[in-house]
Parts: sequence; structure tokens; C-alpha cells
Amino acid sequence: MARIEVKSEITGTLWKVSAQVGDKVAEGDVLMIVESMKMEIPVITEDGGVVKEILVQPKDPVAEGQVVAILEG
Repeated sequence: MARIEVKSEITGTLWKVSAQVGDKVAEGDVLMIVESMKMEIPVITEDGGVVKEILVQPKDPVAEGQVVAILEG
């Protein structure tokens, strides 16, 4: 199985986690939402798989390009 890293596309603060470890996700699903400059930006999957790790928690700072979750697909 392939290890898939999900990265944030923007710097901000993690606002909400929509998926949990063990959830099966499809390409284009929203895993979490990052708040940046009063805008809510979804972090979406580029590939489907099973969520193995969520690496950030709500209110954590998130950097552009930071790995925020690991999928196995």
C-alpha cells in the first residue's frame, strides 16, 4: 500500500477536522479546514485511501506545504 501525504495549500490556523483515523476517503474529499485571513480553506485529498494519521489539531498553526495527514491507499 502507498503512503500518501496530504499537505496544506495555505498558511493559517487549523479550524476543523472533518475526517478521523480509519475513515475511508475518496479523491476530492475534505479532510480539514484551515482558517486564513478570515477565509475557510478546505484541505482536500488528491487521492483516495484510508486515513492513518491526523498530524494537527484544531487551533494548531499550519504552514503552506506542511503535511497535515497521512493516508494509506
